[in-house]
Amino acid sequence: MAATAVALAPKPCVLTEEPIMLIRARITQLLFGLLLITGALLTSARAQGVIVPGICDDCPRPPRPVQLPRSLPIKSIKLDTKIAAQVATTHVEQIFRNDTDAVLEGTYFFPVPETASVAEFAIWDGNRRLVGEVRSREEARRIYDEIVRRQRDPGLLEYAGKNLFQARIFPIPPHSDKKLELTYTQVLRAESGTVAYRYPLGTGHNLVEIGTVSGRVEIEGKDSLRNIYSPSHAIDVNRTRESTRANISFESAAGREPQDFQLFYTISNEDFGLSLLTHREPGKDGYFLLMISPKDNFNETEYAAKDVVFVLDTSGSMAEEGKMEKARAALLFGVKTLRPDDRFNVISFAGEEHLMANGLIAANDLGRTRGVEFVQGLRPSGGTNINDALLAALKQFDSSDRPKLLVFLTDGLPTVGETNVARIVENARNAHGRGVRLFTFGVGYDVNTALLDKLASENGGVPDYVEPKEDLEVKVSSFFAKVNYPVLTDLELDLGGVESDLVYPRELPDLFRGTQITLIGRYRNASEQHVRLRLTGKTNEQTRSFNYDNLSFPLDTDANDFLPRLWATRRVGWLMEQIRTNGEQKELVDEITDLGTRYGIVTPYTSYLALEQTAVTRDVNGAFAAGAVNGRRAPADQPTARRGVLGGIGGAGAGAPLPKAAAETVTVTGESAVRASKDARTKQESLRAEDDERMNVNVARKVADKTFYLRDGVWTDAEFKADAHLPETTLSFGTDAYFDALKREPKLADFFALGERVVVVYKGHVYRVNAATK
Repeated sequence: MAATAVALAPKPCVLTEEPIMLIRARITQLLFGLLLITGALLTSARAQGVIVPGICDDCPRPPRPVQLPRSLPIKSIKLDTKIAAQVATTHVEQIFRNDTDAVLEGTYFFPVPETASVAEFAIWDGNRRLVGEVRSREEARRIYDEIVRRQRDPGLLEYAGKNLFQARIFPIPPHSDKKLELTYTQVLRAESGTVAYRYPLGTGHNLVEIGTVSGRVEIEGKDSLRNIYSPSHAIDVNRTRESTRANISFESAAGREPQDFQLFYTISNEDFGLSLLTHREPGKDGYFLLMISPKDNFNETEYAAKDVVFVLDTSGSMAEEGKMEKARAALLFGVKTLRPDDRFNVISFAGEEHLMANGLIAANDLGRTRGVEFVQGLRPSGGTNINDALLAALKQFDSSDRPKLLVFLTDGLPTVGETNVARIVENARNAHGRGVRLFTFGVGYDVNTALLDKLASENGGVPDYVEPKEDLEVKVSSFFAKVNYPVLTDLELDLGGVESDLVYPRELPDLFRGTQITLIGRYRNASEQHVRLRLTGKTNEQTRSFNYDNLSFPLDTDANDFLPRLWATRRVGWLMEQIRTNGEQKELVDEITDLGTRYGIVTPYTSYLALEQTAVTRDVNGAFAAGAVNGRRAPADQPTARRGVLGGIGGAGAGAPLPKAAAETVTVTGESAVRASKDARTKQESLRAEDDERMNVNVARKVADKTFYLRDGVWTDAEFKADAHLPETTLSFGTDAYFDALKREPKLADFFALGERVVVVYKGHVYRVNAATK
């Protein structure tokens, strides 16, 4: 039943207790209703339940005047949702706190999703649970409008343009908690086969202080659940063996800037499930997120037999801090977990390299035993000859179509043989065989991050670092466990006529059991398109293709507004890696600054966004150090347009940057360099559009896909340019014209809620809100 059916006609207020008993007169009065304010963006309603307090007129007055908060702080929120056949039943428990000396009454607002039906609402009076029914929406609308105009609090506007459930709460005793419960059901949307669920935690943060948040979502499907993904929260996913059920949980600590909880999943029995999310403003390039995941129940014969070469630094420095013992344990795990059809070799290096065998050997029982004995005999001594060890490893691979992995672990700088970083990179480039993926692990801080990053990025792999505080054995063993079961390699994706641009990751990685590939990019098409996507890859040296039909790349959709910022985060991470490994170029710095400014991404060039007490400074030797490889510079990312295949259609977007901080020094080794590399990698692999904890919310705020900066007391949209000469409407806060504008464009309420002075660019129009005149 839709939400509108809840309040079709006035109903008398009826209060009951469980178990049923008489209710003492005037102890608790419960009046609630459903406020429906129609608008174009109801499907993206975002807000948290809030109580706007007031003094109880009929209660004894406190001895001293009471300063009322804008809203009662929320002590905790517990969410419990069950989804079956795309019908979600959400039960939420909120505990509010009255820290004043007065008995309060309050008006409760909760944003109910557009298609939802309220099943039950209850207020706890001590140990008694009281429930009631709904009254007319006309009365609810009148109460909300009256409060907004009387309070003159822009934070309340976050609740405009939404389906609001509204209740009067009385009494709220001084220095006490008040627990409320709400249950509602809704039918979830599925676009391009991807089901979306959203719980409104985010909006309301301008008005209410939120404590701890915990949630649990149980999903049940007829077919296998795939691509379970949250762009907003770190989630823990537990699946049942049959893959048709999953339990998802998340927690948020008090003090974190709240975001709506968003969850996506696909139901599919295909070998490789695919999910597609899109966002696009009219007249602009669109953004897409595409997820690919394998089924859980591959049999042993379906896994691709692979070739692996383990390369371990055994120089004298590996004897320090137990590094050798942990590296040996991790390498033993990697050898022991190889499958019988795999082939492998182990190479140790210090001043020179030592090979376990002259070539790859079978990973049968005899071969694994030989590998274990070789690894157990390794001892640290001598210098570090990275160049020769790397070339010896690359020579091990033949021209077959088997997946080829080279795992290279070192804790030092090149000190023996070829030590010039640029020549080492060039030598590896010339010796690189077809299909070899190079994964580098830097141990400690005395490593050349520019060298390891470039070796990995140029050879189809990923760099990683093990800091002194991290467990080397656990981290490297976890990597071995992930890559042990390849299910599809050498992937290619045909987007079926849609032009793609700046897609990240730049090269499609291989798919392993239990993993998921997430691509994020921009797209452009002249007309509404429903396309067939084709995924091609190899398994057991055989090429396979998979088709996905009727996927939509729309010209206009306001859904998934987190995608532009998520794309920008990945783009910035890629640009930072180019600067670190190839040297600084003005066009790269300008683009990082523009993207960082527009989307509120903290970088060395947008350090003015960060809190002063963090380590972010103008000097890139901090947590975001920039570097170069012997002064070599890389060209800007200029992809060539290709229709239908992952490629490019133009240059990078630009924003309206604030004065930027320039990089002043270069570093490729040390703690700051390692953390800079890890930060760039984290951005490139970002899956969530979480607010950066380093962001200074006193100067910058994010609303939907926009970032606002406080300039001369005005919250100003980063897209605003005075010389753009867009049509402009000037409004005074709280006037009739102000509220009329909100009725015409309900989405403006999200932006106007920032304060009484706001400048926002919306649908090609500038809205300038000035403070109310006294």
